[in-house]
Formats: sequence, structure tokens, C-alpha cells
Amino acid sequence: DVQLQASGGGRVQPGGSLRLSCACSGFMFWISEMSWVRQAPGKDVEWVSSIGSGLGSTSYPESVKGRFTISRDNVKATLYLDMNNLKPEDTAVYFCATGGRLEATERSGFWGQGTLVTVSS
Repeated sequence: DVQLQASGGGRVQPGGSLRLSCACSGFMFWISEMSWVRQAPGKDVEWVSSIGSGLGSTSYPESVKGRFTISRDNVKATLYLDMNNLKPEDTAVYFCATGGRLEATERSGFWGQGTLVTVSS
């Protein structure tokens, strides 16, 4: 079975940092493009970042560029998201997903169960 197990969420003050992890199994992680998406209460799914399988090229929307960093460990089959200078508007449930931006936001691949990030003073 395909499994994507996200962890690392929590409550943090504005300006703080968190590192999310996503342990993956059941598919060929090392050749899969991977993404993070998020969904705030009452809002649509928002793409957060993607990373390629080969050289690991990365991409981000302007809303998180310069603050978030996506990375991967193909040996551990784990995806990461380092989040710095967090803002209240980053509050959401974060999901790791297979595929690039379009596949992840349209949920046409696989999603993990999500981890909640709350940014509040």
C-alpha cells in the first residue's frame, strides 16, 4: 500500500520555525516528483512547493519563497519542508503528495494524512 506519513506540525509563534517530514513507502519514491500542499479552514488547497526526482529542482509560490525549503532523502524515502519566519497566514493543515504542482493540488496522485501547523502569538 502507498503510505505518506506527515509529521512535525505544531503551534509556533510568528517568526518561528518548524520542520515537517513525510515518510513514504509503497511506491518508487526516488523517481517520483513530490510536493507539499496546504489547506486552511474554509479555503481551497494551496500549493506550497515541489521537488523533482533527479537533480531535485525545486519550485515555490511567491507566498513562501525565501522562507520555505523543500528537500528529500531518497535513501530514507522521506520528504521535508523547512519553514522559517512563519506568519499567521501559514496556519493550515500541510499535506505531502506525489506529483508536481498540478497533480498535487488536483489530488490526482497520493496524499498523506496531513499535519497541522498553527502560527499564533
